[in-house]
Amino acid sequence: MDKKNEIIICLGSSCFARGNKATLKAIVKYLEVHKLKDKVYFHGGHCFGKCAEGPIVKINDKLFTGVDEYN
Repeated sequence: MDKKNEIIICLGSSCFARGNKATLKAIVKYLEVHKLKDKVYFHGGHCFGKCAEGPIVKINDKLFTGVDEYN
């Protein structure tokens, strides 16, 4: 069995204040539309300690900064 890709969205207050709520909705919709919910482990995580660079999303082992619902 193949290992699922993992997406972790920061649930910290700074990232949410900077727009991660909209990003969360966009990722959920994307996974549903493209029927990827069973192939991706998507969940929230604690602060990654890079609040000034947020919003933060981590995909597998790569951290993405300045993420919004459009990128």
